[in-house]
Amino acid sequence: MLTLQTSDLPAGTRKSGSSLLRRFHDRDIKQSRILMVDDEELNIEVVRRYLAVGGYGNLISTDDSGQALALIEQHCPDVVLLDIQMPEIDGMEILAAIRSNENLCQTPVVILTGSSDPETKLIALRAGATDLLQKPIHREELLARLSNVLKIKAYQDRLHRHSEELEDAVQRRTAELEASRLDLIHCLARAAEFRDDDTGQHIIRVGRYARVIAEQLGFTKRDLDILEPAAQLHDVGKIGISDAILLKSGKLTPEEFEMMQKHCLFGLKIVQRVPAADVAVLQGHTEMGGRIMDVSSSPVLEMARRIALTHHERWDGNGYPLGLAGDDIPLEGRITAVADVFDALSSRRPYKPPFPLQKCFAIMEDGRQTQFDPTVLDAFFARRHDIIKVQIESADTA
Repeated sequence: MLTLQTSDLPAGTRKSGSSLLRRFHDRDIKQSRILMVDDEELNIEVVRRYLAVGGYGNLISTDDSGQALALIEQHCPDVVLLDIQMPEIDGMEILAAIRSNENLCQTPVVILTGSSDPETKLIALRAGATDLLQKPIHREELLARLSNVLKIKAYQDRLHRHSEELEDAVQRRTAELEASRLDLIHCLARAAEFRDDDTGQHIIRVGRYARVIAEQLGFTKRDLDILEPAAQLHDVGKIGISDAILLKSGKLTPEEFEMMQKHCLFGLKIVQRVPAADVAVLQGHTEMGGRIMDVSSSPVLEMARRIALTHHERWDGNGYPLGLAGDDIPLEGRITAVADVFDALSSRRPYKPPFPLQKCFAIMEDGRQTQFDPTVLDAFFARRHDIIKVQIESADTA
């Protein structure tokens, strides 16, 4: 095996369109990695000298066709110069292996053949050969064809890198937009929670409790990432309830309790889609209005709508506002109900001090098959240690 190797192809700057092709310089192309497979050492030496005259110095070569594929996989050349008739493995087998390899299939392959048979050339082209050179090789033809192949390869490589950069940019921008949406959701949730929770930690804990429970129930990561912020909006409808009711330290009157129950419907109205007619008006007013309306179609807010409406429904049908029972209550509503009640029991409220953990768990168990879905409650208790961990990590600070 004869081997000569220099530096890798240097990274280029991004270009686009026809200007990219025009910007390629000879010095860039001539640093390309060329790999030659030919069982005749003399042929390799002739090509090496021709390439040196043309300014190409990065040649890797082998006269052992059995080692060719390993060498190609190791060095990932910019172009392969491949003889057809060789012992052990012929050039057509190597070409087929290159084209079937996911990592190598785009590698240009220039066939070197001593055959003048048109059928042989046609077979090679149909098998995926990029170009062909007739032996004995003419120096100027070799350099011209090699230059053309390498320019196209470099152009394709840069387009591929540019595409990857664009994809990365889109992914970063998508992540930024999603983070902005979550920030807005969190701000909205905290705006409601600060009405009766000075720290706003209640919404954080309910979201995290809901995630732990759902994880135990087998939710996918994507669904968990939707559920947690959606559950934080469960009480967003409290924005529509007066302070006199929210902050009352004593028992609510029947009229006050009836008003408090309306926070579920208020929450639904806050996070539901805006009517189509109103969307058209707002989108026609400003482009920003259209973007705001687009946020309302997010999976998080779709789930938040269901949670806001149903997290006070009960398994036995005696909840509010719809009186749903059993599996008719959306699963995310049943999960948030368990998370919300546990946090209400274990936290200070205007009308009560925090209950000890054992008392909280006992009250939760008493609600099995009446207030709570027994399967969801089982998931809650199965992750008891994680629930307590969340409680400690997100404890009220004031």
